[in-house]
Amino acid sequence: MGMTMTQKILAAHAGFEKVEPGQLLRCKLDVVLGNDVTTPVAINEFEKAGFTKVFDKDKISMVMDHFTPNKDIKSAANTLQCRTFAGKYDITNYYDVGDMGIEHALLPEKGIVASGECIIGADSHTCTYGALGAFSTGVGSTDMCAGMATGEAWFKVPSAIKFNLTGKLGKCVMGKDVILHIIGMIGVDGALYKSMEFSGEGLSSLSMDDRLSMANMAIEAGAKNGIFAVDDVTVAYQKGRVNREYKIYEADPDAVYDEVYNIDLSAIEPTVSFPHLPENTKTIGECGDVAINQSVIGSCTNGRLEDMEMAAKILEGRHIAPGVRCIVIPATQAVYLESMRRGYLETFIKAGCVVSTPTCGPCLGGHMGILAKGERAVATTNRNFVGRMGHPESEVYLASPAVAAASAVAGKLADPRKFI
Repeated sequence: MGMTMTQKILAAHAGFEKVEPGQLLRCKLDVVLGNDVTTPVAINEFEKAGFTKVFDKDKISMVMDHFTPNKDIKSAANTLQCRTFAGKYDITNYYDVGDMGIEHALLPEKGIVASGECIIGADSHTCTYGALGAFSTGVGSTDMCAGMATGEAWFKVPSAIKFNLTGKLGKCVMGKDVILHIIGMIGVDGALYKSMEFSGEGLSSLSMDDRLSMANMAIEAGAKNGIFAVDDVTVAYQKGRVNREYKIYEADPDAVYDEVYNIDLSAIEPTVSFPHLPENTKTIGECGDVAINQSVIGSCTNGRLEDMEMAAKILEGRHIAPGVRCIVIPATQAVYLESMRRGYLETFIKAGCVVSTPTCGPCLGGHMGILAKGERAVATTNRNFVGRMGHPESEVYLASPAVAAASAVAGKLADPRKFI
């Protein structure tokens, strides 16, 4: 019986030739990640345990992104604790205001994560890096503490679901629509503690930004991780970013999967996830007349350059509807700067949007766009649970940047294909 991509990566990092689903492994780590919310807890545990050194200062990343620029005294104290720890242990990849970005956009952009690596992060959307063909998964802050100290973590080898992609995406359809379609199809527990593995000839038509968006939301299907087969697009993306050797793992021809789904990309429509679960999906044509108060374009799911480009195409020469607030958040400083060079920021501002520094902000109900009772937001974020973006009686509709931009102009959920 052959192994999947994920099983091969875990086997290699545990020093085994072969592993099977359900097996417990202690694996060596290539990257340990934390942010300004989760790292302070890990630091407290690190100090309580009496650790006096980190396993590798170059393999730990701390990104201040959730409540930065600091919104209150508590967030300022958290960031100061991270900053102090990073200085004490000379952490190479520490990112703060001015050079930071949303962690899951920043690490691939900086070449900190690469194909074939084993990565943990004290944030559930660490599964994003599977877009590069890495094994990456979210863990708790105590696991982050142990990872920082020992460079190792325990895993139970997951079984896998294969998604065979064919065809090409249609007009105004993005990777976000694909993953929402899949979650709507299998449910929020459809891949519980499994690896979602994406391959097939349709892969070549997906950009790296599409793949990062899709891998990011594997956790919303309950998956342990999402991972994409490495191809020319992956290799080209890492060229000039990753300054070390990396290894490409391919699934064996006789690898065993719990399920296999064939996904025709050309058949996917712009898709919206209705409150209060990501699985509550409808195509844009099924949405009906749903008025919105706010549109958020950004987050670790959809704040990359292609997302800014799509939103700018729709907003060019238009203005958002009266009574609608549109918040645009480039995911990193580099995305912000390139968006400025290309004129996207001017387009956004002329359209009546506000443009924010990189931050997670409204996604988790942190700041920069909290919803009041009864308000509705369409957002390119990844979760729409009760109270996720503010008041328990507010509503969040998940969508692509194309749908979010079109909806901001229309004042209600709208089909982006009518605007381009």
